[in-house]
Amino acid sequence: MSFTTGKRGDTIVVHSEGQLVVANRQELKQKVLEELERGERKFVIDFTRTAYIDSSGIGALVTLVRKVRAEGGDLRVTNLNEELTMLFELTKLDVLFRMGEQGGGGAASGGARAPILPPPRAGGLESGPAASE
Repeated sequence: MSFTTGKRGDTIVVHSEGQLVVANRQELKQKVLEELERGERKFVIDFTRTAYIDSSGIGALVTLVRKVRAEGGDLRVTNLNEELTMLFELTKLDVLFRMGEQGGGGAASGGARAPILPPPRAGGLESGPAASE
């Protein structure tokens, strides 16, 4: 699993690759919290290349969204695959997280899941080397 960050406009985009699990949840939290400390307030976590999130990963996401909002910011998730979308819906996390298109529709709603960004290698965002599998 690896996390790479880039910036699109005034938004920090964190690309997640692999699985978000107990072994790497702190890395994700650290990347977002460092940017928050630098004064960034808009975040998107792009799950285009993520197939699985365990309960500790969900816990990390909940912690992050609360901290970002406490600082007056916004954290959204995007590009969830079908299984992760179902997980977010079944656990009602789709109510807590803003999902999909930034600036469109506000909180998660039926049509708000349109992706806002291309996958990491398809766009102009800075990204680090891909994790070896």
